[in-house]
Amino acid sequence: MSHEVRAVVAGAEGAAVSIENIIVPDPGPGEALIRVQACGVCHTDLHYRQGAITDDFPFLLGHEAAGIVEATGEGVTGLDPGDFVVLAWRAPCGACRACRRGRPWYCFGSLNAAQRMTLADGTALSPALGIGAFSELTLVAAGQAIPVSREAKPEPAGLIGCGIMAGLGAALYTGEVKRGDTVAVFGCGGVGDAAIQGAKLAGARRIIGVDVNPRKLKWAEEFGATDVVDASEGDPVEAIRALTGGFGVDVAIEAVGHPEVMKQAFFARDLAGTLVQVGVPDPTMTVELPMTEFFGRGGALKPSWYGDCLPSRDFPMMIDMYLSGDLDLDRFVSETISLDEVEDAFHKMESGDVLRSVVVI
Repeated sequence: MSHEVRAVVAGAEGAAVSIENIIVPDPGPGEALIRVQACGVCHTDLHYRQGAITDDFPFLLGHEAAGIVEATGEGVTGLDPGDFVVLAWRAPCGACRACRRGRPWYCFGSLNAAQRMTLADGTALSPALGIGAFSELTLVAAGQAIPVSREAKPEPAGLIGCGIMAGLGAALYTGEVKRGDTVAVFGCGGVGDAAIQGAKLAGARRIIGVDVNPRKLKWAEEFGATDVVDASEGDPVEAIRALTGGFGVDVAIEAVGHPEVMKQAFFARDLAGTLVQVGVPDPTMTVELPMTEFFGRGGALKPSWYGDCLPSRDFPMMIDMYLSGDLDLDRFVSETISLDEVEDAFHKMESGDVLRSVVVI
């Protein structure tokens, strides 16, 4: 049996998205059918729409999602119909070289549903990050559906599935921020503000938010930044050094995905400091650094994939922290919208008017 539902589809590079009827099959072995309740509008969806990730159009967009398990396929254990889940775009395979070495957060063979969702005419869809959750129903690998507490609201809970976890993990796991550290976060949108929260949770003594948008700098302060730097008013590297006794920060987190911002973060570090890049760059971008600076400064340059998280471990923990009041997820939800308003939400995102628009289905 299959299900015909409404969904948001990107049909061609740079074109506006459209609402289409799509066909979602019942789950096969190892798969789960999810009734989506809420899904955040993430920059990664915009990158898919713009053709900046792959050209495998048409795309079924949406991936920061929470919902209810509708059905599971043969062989699925630990997941039952009626479970409240957050969807993850990494589902460790257990067999690749990273998983075999006990590093499943680096899994190179992450699982996705084997069956394809299609347009009504049979055209196969490419689900964004293997999820495709701007849809009333979506089909995923069972390992992508992470059960969490039913007490959490779906609108903020779904955001754990991508941007919030990426930012939190960039600080807590990739950057390994320690109590008493100094941290600078370049780019104070959703991912950057999550990194600020992560640095605060880790006990950083000084957290510096850097952006060119005054609204985003205000958001940074609300999420825990002790200081903010408007990069449009001068050299942010010098401003950061002035705030840290002339030394620079222990951990600099680049949450923009731009070569010039990455270089600023590189030079804003103290000696032996760590640079974490969690911002997603355009595939055409390159960066050039003086080799003597790379060698002489020491420390580490670390890309952060999904905040180096392990969803089965981290999602339930983060939701419990949210429910206890230790993690503010509600503040990330700028507005709730319908499927029909996703294209408008992309424009609001580009102008910096929202942290997250969340589709409620």
